Amino acid sequence: MKTPPKRRRAAALRYTPGKDRAPKVAAKGSGAVAEHIIRVAREHGIPVKEDPDLMAVLAGLDIEQEIPADLYLAVAELLAFVYSLNGKKKPG
Repeated sequence: MKTPPKRRRAAALRYTPGKDRAPKVAAKGSGAVAEHIIRVAREHGIPVKEDPDLMAVLAGLDIEQEIPADLYLAVAELLAFVYSLNGKKKPG
């Protein structure tokens, strides 16, 4: 019996310094919703990183929910990844 392919999942985080205490889940979904989140991110030059373990935890959070303190390290690593890519971009 053939196993069906796994549905793709995605989440988007948002953090506004001075306003938010911690990053919040801005969007999340699977299948077509996940594909839309990824497409919009790429259209706006937002880096996309696959991290199934982090995604599994983010999937359990509600939209607009702050990430819990036990995820700070994982999200900090994600932000470091994003900042490293932004540092490699050429101006203009």
